[in-house]
Amino acid sequence: MARSRLHELSEHGVSVWMDSLSRELLETGELVRLVEEDAVVGVTSNPTIFDKALSTGSWYDEQLRDALTRLDDPKEIFLELAVADVADACDLLRPVWERTGGVDGYVSIEVDPELAYDRDETYEEAIRLHLLVDRPNAYVKIPGTEPGLGAIEDCIARGRSINVTLIFSLERHREVAEAYVRGLERLLESGGDLASVISVASFFVSRVDTEADRRLEQAGRPALRGKLAVANAKLAYQQYLEIFAGPRWEALAAQGARPQRCLWASTSTKNPEYRDVLYVEELVGPDVVNTMPAETISAFQDHGVVADTLTEGVDEARALLDELAAAGVDYDDVVATLEREGVEKFAESFRALRQGIDAKRAVLAA
Repeated sequence: MARSRLHELSEHGVSVWMDSLSRELLETGELVRLVEEDAVVGVTSNPTIFDKALSTGSWYDEQLRDALTRLDDPKEIFLELAVADVADACDLLRPVWERTGGVDGYVSIEVDPELAYDRDETYEEAIRLHLLVDRPNAYVKIPGTEPGLGAIEDCIARGRSINVTLIFSLERHREVAEAYVRGLERLLESGGDLASVISVASFFVSRVDTEADRRLEQAGRPALRGKLAVANAKLAYQQYLEIFAGPRWEALAAQGARPQRCLWASTSTKNPEYRDVLYVEELVGPDVVNTMPAETISAFQDHGVVADTLTEGVDEARALLDELAAAGVDYDDVVATLEREGVEKFAESFRALRQGIDAKRAVLAA
């Protein structure tokens, strides 16, 4: 097999994950092709992705007909469909999981985002989803809200692997890492196997520029547009290097614990003025994940440039935060807005998904 740009990216320490999952992707063999030709070693999913998959074509109709004879609640019907996809994808990626020693080869399923501000219900649903999928290479995604932090810690303490999603701020990223470390410490105290649990911190990228750029235009500082997202991620990676080092972490690592890698999410470029692989090329470094939509995977294979960029320009990234403040753009408000809107967008997709199942129910009944 020819050495591709994405294989070269992997050699520089970036795990390439696909940001969508569907029955079509599985049954047409497209996911197998992505693994073989595009160096894909993981898959994430969210309510928006599943909503699109369910609303197009007839890939789910047969299973949906069967589920409708037994279930009434649209959420439970959705979970039956989604769990089947996630379990099948986990089986497909199991050789990757084994080859990488449990670092890659994961597939994610997300807790109902309408529970994002309830610690106990988020924890209970996360445990339930892990039991439903019942695969060692499954991640359950929990939004990194303040109440979510406790649920994340509790899940890790139970030995359940978690993909923390919707992280926008440096402060929240640090809190998420702390929740992971505390969970590992609790797991160790209870006699658990630290090597059996792992986590990623999904740090959203392009949306940061979308929100900051809008405010910079209003402030009359367009020259600063298109810079915050990459700077934010680079500073998050510096936090990662700091947190997963030193005596506290080394004590856990000695017992088999693995660091919580940064996962770059929302890496498709929203602004057509920017290079379409901007959020891949600028965040290349060791031990990170970049989860990409199909369009970005294809674009990077075509013209992506691989160079170690993640640890470059860190001082400039810190200085940028001061420049934004001087321009009247409140970083804390930008990231708080993005977290709030991110949760609501996923919740809206989850509601649309349930409505879509009801609509399919009517069509199939007819």
